Amino acid sequence: MILPIGPIHPALKEPLRLKLKTQGERVISAEIDYGYVHRGIERIMVGKTWQKSIYLAERVCGICSYIHTQTFAETFEKISDERAPLRAQYLRVLTNELDRIQSHLLANSTFFKAVEHETLFMYMLHLREPVMDAIELLTGNRVNMGWNVVGGVRMDVKDVHLQQIMTIMNKLEVEYQKYVEMYEQGPLMGLRSKKVGRMTKEEAIKARAVGPIGRASGLKHDLREDHHTYRDNLDFKVIWRKEGDTFARNMNRFDEIPQSISLIKQVIENLPEGDIRKKVEIGAGFGEWRNEAPRGEVTYMIETNGNLINNASIRTPSIMNIDACAKYMLKDVATVSDAIAAYASVDPCIACVERVVIVDEKGGEKQFQGIFDIK
Repeated sequence: MILPIGPIHPALKEPLRLKLKTQGERVISAEIDYGYVHRGIERIMVGKTWQKSIYLAERVCGICSYIHTQTFAETFEKISDERAPLRAQYLRVLTNELDRIQSHLLANSTFFKAVEHETLFMYMLHLREPVMDAIELLTGNRVNMGWNVVGGVRMDVKDVHLQQIMTIMNKLEVEYQKYVEMYEQGPLMGLRSKKVGRMTKEEAIKARAVGPIGRASGLKHDLREDHHTYRDNLDFKVIWRKEGDTFARNMNRFDEIPQSISLIKQVIENLPEGDIRKKVEIGAGFGEWRNEAPRGEVTYMIETNGNLINNASIRTPSIMNIDACAKYMLKDVATVSDAIAAYASVDPCIACVERVVIVDEKGGEKQFQGIFDIK
């Protein structure tokens, strides 16, 4: 039988329809229907200046809002053959890693909520709140930060705020490990996540899984290792696991948090003096840039005439990861509740998936159906 879940369901934090093909309680396969919060952000960018479009880019995804503006800005910097000043690059790393920590904690908290472990759900939110305070200290906002501009960042940081952020990181580093152990060693959590929703390395490659989802299946790749700021200035290594199950996906996010704390401390201890922004003369051209969002690879492809955007295409990590979940993780799962746990472990973001307008050959607009490019 086909068991539909959604588009509105307590287990789903955003609307989509998850169609499970079941045989008794066992889930044989799954399909996913999108289209419930379609917005067409890429098409809205066309004909606008970068100052207006970066505002839209920050609203592609609420939780990963920061990295969209950085990737947008660095795409224009690539078109102009420029780089932001080194101090601005460090401040971008600082903000990016704070955002990664809060995103990973929120992702795992929603998993614990989905499997009805409300104690760990609340503990994760308890850990996340000071990190959100740190983001507010740095940027003035908690979610849509308005932090990046083409050529650098909007504001400098005060030393007193850097010390407060360092204090928050030191406290998080001490507290966080005991909650990780509750998940790692808890028998209930083991039953709900170990050997559940497995995806092999080969399947992850076929599905083009990215971020912690791909790395939990043995893909040793993180775009931060290719980014000039991380590569040339900071001590960084790729975090990965090989089990490929729900447990590994959650643990991979947990494992990345101490590294993000380390990167934040490196930035605060070695923040260079200098400008935070430079004037960039933007010429006509095409640019493509990739960054590592908390959920995985974000790609921006922008064509501009030097003033207005002629075309824009954004690829977010959730579309690959959700499709990987439907095709491989939800194949031959023991129970429906295990299927829900596997889906929650992917940290799905429906808002960032549903941003495209597809244009057919006759020029009529169609709703998004899972294709990235504007044709």
